[in-house]
Amino acid sequence: MKQTILALMLVVLMAVAGCTGNNAGEIFETAEFEELQKNHTHAAQLYQELLEKYPDSKYAGKARERLKKLEKSQH
Repeated sequence: MKQTILALMLVVLMAVAGCTGNNAGEIFETAEFEELQKNHTHAAQLYQELLEKYPDSKYAGKARERLKKLEKSQH
């Protein structure tokens, strides 16, 4: 019985840990998709979100470049 409860608790804990939200890679990929779909405003918002939440991620430099390019194209 104890092992069953422990196993169930482990499964629940793993499920909760897997639902931590968007990571830098997911945000970057979504922003790229939005850019391809010509949703430039939303893409820029996503790049900005990535930079705020994950400023040290491997995607930050690329996001900064894409955001600058989008800002230039809108002016």
